[in-house]
Formats: sequence, C-alpha cells, structure tokens
Amino acid sequence: MPNSPDLYLEDIRPGLRFDTRSETITEADIIDFAERFDPQYFHVDPEAAKGSAFGGLVASGLHTLSVTMRLFFDLKLWPNGIIGSPGMNEVRWTRPVKPGDTLTSSLEVVAVKPSRSKPDRGVVTTSHETVNQNGETVFTALCLHMVRRRSPA
Repeated sequence: MPNSPDLYLEDIRPGLRFDTRSETITEADIIDFAERFDPQYFHVDPEAAKGSAFGGLVASGLHTLSVTMRLFFDLKLWPNGIIGSPGMNEVRWTRPVKPGDTLTSSLEVVAVKPSRSKPDRGVVTTSHETVNQNGETVFTALCLHMVRRRSPA
C-alpha cells in the first residue's frame, strides 16, 4: 500500500484498511451540534434527557456520522483524487454516544469499480466502523467515493 496522502483509483484495492485518530465527545459538543441540527430534548437538555429511553444526554446520530466523516477525511487519503460522493448505504447507529466517549474509526476498502462511461474516474466503496473507548461499535456505514484516475484508462 502506498503511504501517500494522495491516492488515486489505481492505488486503491479491496482489503486496504485505515485507522483514524480518536476524538472525545464532550457534553458541549453534543449540545452545540444538536441545537443547530437535531434539537431533540435528549440531545440538548441534560436534565430532561435523564427521563429518556437513553437515561441521559446522547449525541445525535448525525453528529456521530459527522465525527466519523471528519476522522476519515483527516486521514487525507486522496486530497487530489476525490471528486465527491454519490451516497452512503447501510447506515447504522448501533449504540448511543454519550458525553466523554472517545471515538475512533476504521475503514476498509470493499470494492473499487472503474466507471464505464467516464474513464477518468471510478467509485471506491469503503466500510466504516466507529467504536467507543470500550471497543463497542457505535456506528457503521458503507460509503461511496468518486475518485479520479491518474490518467484515463
């Protein structure tokens, strides 16, 4: 595997794995994100959240997804190769994220598909798993990334 921060489609193959740094999620992080994007009481009000099904404040699933993507993009795998993303599949929130949880993500390339209609690119599918400090899975998803070729096929 090239150790380059500038991967193109030709450099990527199924089975490649990457691990991210960790990030600790604070109560303030949870509330700030939720107040802007998902203002449900169990995300924004610690006292009211005690009466929720979660028994306390929890991060929005969208917050967990966003942290996962930030950790992934901090790897800077393909700053010049990335074109964009056509979407995500099989998005799952498997355990709530609570204040003080430290999240780390890993990903594995599961498919590389050159485009038939646009020979300058292809789609890379990555399987993402984010775990907390106890190794418990909190989030999984399959992400699709359009990535450039160095030179058209």
